[in-house]
Amino acid sequence: MNAAFDFFSPWMSGLATGMGLFAAVGAQSAFILRQGLQRAHIGSVLAVCAAADAVCICASVLAWRHLAATAPWLVPAMTWAGAAFLAAYAARSALRAWARGDGLAPASQAAATRGAAMLAALGFTLINPHFWLDIVLIASLAQAFGEHAPAYALGVVAASIFWLLTLGGGARLLRPVFRDPRAWRVLDGGVAIVMAALAWRLLTRAI
Repeated sequence: MNAAFDFFSPWMSGLATGMGLFAAVGAQSAFILRQGLQRAHIGSVLAVCAAADAVCICASVLAWRHLAATAPWLVPAMTWAGAAFLAAYAARSALRAWARGDGLAPASQAAATRGAAMLAALGFTLINPHFWLDIVLIASLAQAFGEHAPAYALGVVAASIFWLLTLGGGARLLRPVFRDPRAWRVLDGGVAIVMAALAWRLLTRAI
C-alpha cells in the first residue's frame, strides 16, 4: 500500500504540473491544430510530439543539471534559434492570413507529406526555448521527490499525452467551423501575432 502511494503521489503532482505547463496554445499546439483540421498525418504528428516530450522530460529529470553545468552555452543558443524559428512561422502565418483561402480545401497549408509533417512536429517541439524552460522547471521540481522523481516524470508525460490527444480530437470537432475560409484567416492571424510576440520576448531576453 505504501509503495503504491509513494508512486501515486508524485505521479499526480507531475500530472498537475504538466497540465499547467502544456495546456496552452504555443507553436507546437498551433501546428498540431492545423494538421488535425486538415487531417494531414495527425497520428504521426501526435506520435512524434509525444515521443519527443517523453524522452526530454525523462532525460531532464535524470541528467539536466549535469548538462546545464557542462554546457552553459545551451540556453542562449536555444533562445536565438527559437526566436528565428518563431519569427519565420509568424511571417508564414501572416501571409496565409492575408491571402484568400478556400476553407479546408488547400491541403498545402499543412505539411503535405508524412515525413515533412513528422519533421515539422519535431522542430516545433525541440526548437522551442519555452519547451526547454519547461524542461528545466520540471527537472528542478522533480528533485523534491528524491528517489520517486521518475514517478513525477511519468506524471508529466501522462499530462503531455492527454493534452496532445485533446488537441488532435478537438481539431476534428472544429472541422465544420473551419470550412469557412474566414475562420482560417482568423486562426492564422492569431497564430502570427502569438508567434511574433513570443519571438520578440525571446529576443529581448537574449539581447
